Amino acid sequence: MTEFSLDALVLDLEAVAERLSLETFALLATINLGPVAVAYAARHPERVSHLILWCSWARGGDVWRSPQLQGIRALRDKDWELYTETVAHAYLGWSEAEAARGMAAFLRECTTWQTAQAAQGAVEEFDATALLPQVKAPTLVLHRRQFPVFDVAVARGLASRIPDARLALLEGASAAPWVGDVEAVLSAIDEFLGEGEEAGAAAEALGPGAFRTILFTDVEGSTALTQRLGDAKARDILRAHERMVREALKAHGGSEVKTMGDGFMASFSSATRALECAIAMQRAFAAHNEAAAARPSTGSGRAEVIRVRIGLNAGEPIAEEEDLFGTAVQLAARICAQAEPGEILAPIVVRELAAGKGFLLADRGDVALRGFEDPVRLYEVRWGEG
Repeated sequence: MTEFSLDALVLDLEAVAERLSLETFALLATINLGPVAVAYAARHPERVSHLILWCSWARGGDVWRSPQLQGIRALRDKDWELYTETVAHAYLGWSEAEAARGMAAFLRECTTWQTAQAAQGAVEEFDATALLPQVKAPTLVLHRRQFPVFDVAVARGLASRIPDARLALLEGASAAPWVGDVEAVLSAIDEFLGEGEEAGAAAEALGPGAFRTILFTDVEGSTALTQRLGDAKARDILRAHERMVREALKAHGGSEVKTMGDGFMASFSSATRALECAIAMQRAFAAHNEAAAARPSTGSGRAEVIRVRIGLNAGEPIAEEEDLFGTAVQLAARICAQAEPGEILAPIVVRELAAGKGFLLADRGDVALRGFEDPVRLYEVRWGEG
């Protein structure tokens, strides 16, 4: 192989997927192959069910300016054997002497100095940053905190640019997932890949005392929408709401409890995931509305947008016949009704459960809610990209 450009490697990946007749699949990319996986996922959103990026990056300039990699690159041009030994030790970990020697020998056997130089030169020019916002697949960015070759900040920057990506920082200094705390790596990946099924099973098996976070959505003015547009066109608008809600629930491990035509009730085992899901929903609705506003006006004289209220609460609901009942559910519904279109509201219990997780919540003060004797302290969850 003599062509190592980003586009060439994406074509290779496309060829493999076609040859194996893969309709949808989870894609894992390690270290230098992150930009290739990002480009493929952006170009083929219908095929990538999950994207996992391990100790990776999106732009060569983000990592290849580090002193460590500058030093390693200088060795590549002067001493091929010392270069392979250094690369192997740097990536596997300096404590993995025997494994590193084996990897170095493997590198020298499977390629030549000239090929390695050409490949590495191409890798340094990779830049998939413009494609990061286009990734639609649920994404997990994994990184080891003590990895010396490039800083955790690179992983944080990568995760922050992919919509609703999750960042998991693990302990260890090796870029090899099979070295060190392998169990933590496998657990993080298994949880990420299986969270949708686990959440659904958890809701079905919910018993007395199970703690859940409840989420409600409500489309503003659905009755007026039907009167104005007619049943068929209004149903198209509500169907778009349903699609975006279900996509967000699937991506964040939420379980759909029921739909009420113009709203959803869902539950989560984690308040953090519930908040992440609510934010993803509002961002999806905002993107839909922006696209609708850019289209020509409808027969009613304006583009149709979807404005949705979201309310959350956490507690111990009662599970019965695949539904949830009780005070925790009732309060979540009342909080949703209190929200303005485009808002996410949550009580103090959700705020405390998600403390330290990076959410921005604005205190709305004590609010009297119908059916509840005492006022409830509410917080608005800020979800704008800024």
